[in-house]
Amino acid sequence: MLKIGHRGAKGYKPENTLASFAKAIELKVDAIELDVHNSSDGEIMVIHDTTINRTTTKTGFVSDYSASELKQLGIPTLEEVIQFVDKRAIINIEIKELSATPKVLQLIEKSVKEQDWKYNRFQISSFIWEALEEVSQYCHSNKIEISTGVLTEAAIEKALAFAIQIKAHSINPYFKLLNAENVTLLHSNGFKIYTWTVNTPEDLIFVKSLNVDGIISDFPDRI
Repeated sequence: MLKIGHRGAKGYKPENTLASFAKAIELKVDAIELDVHNSSDGEIMVIHDTTINRTTTKTGFVSDYSASELKQLGIPTLEEVIQFVDKRAIINIEIKELSATPKVLQLIEKSVKEQDWKYNRFQISSFIWEALEEVSQYCHSNKIEISTGVLTEAAIEKALAFAIQIKAHSINPYFKLLNAENVTLLHSNGFKIYTWTVNTPEDLIFVKSLNVDGIISDFPDRI
């Protein structure tokens, strides 16, 4: 069962920051989950929201600021994070806007060529299934394997049908959707299950009892 740090180790350090990723690595995670958006100048920035209001001292859309301006506010680029993690954990990149997809793929390619990363040390996940379709087509065309994770907070059956269509690696559902029956269904179709965001001892006991393949948590040391 993979221990996956949510936005690093969000329960201990500010989310999606290098400090949070350092804490997750210190806690011996198998993987780190993070979120990405575009800056105004086309860099891939690691931040969850479409705006910078909640996590910085400024306001406005991520896409209104340049990469250098965002970095000054403590928001790292995906390239920086990949270099920082340096193969010490799998990186699960959640794409938050479709237009970020090509650049994310370029950065993964660059990491494989220049930093000796392996494709299987990345996963691309998204609620924007069109982005996952794009990743799937790219991998097929280039004969490479980058794991895709179908995120869902509403419909396991629809996620399963789509995952079959794109030959996804995993289905990544909200943990409250899970029960013994649908876990068996997903596993019987050959998919891993990486569920989110599981934090309390009671919820962790429940999810572990279902034999999922990975748990995404703000407190990865509790897994």
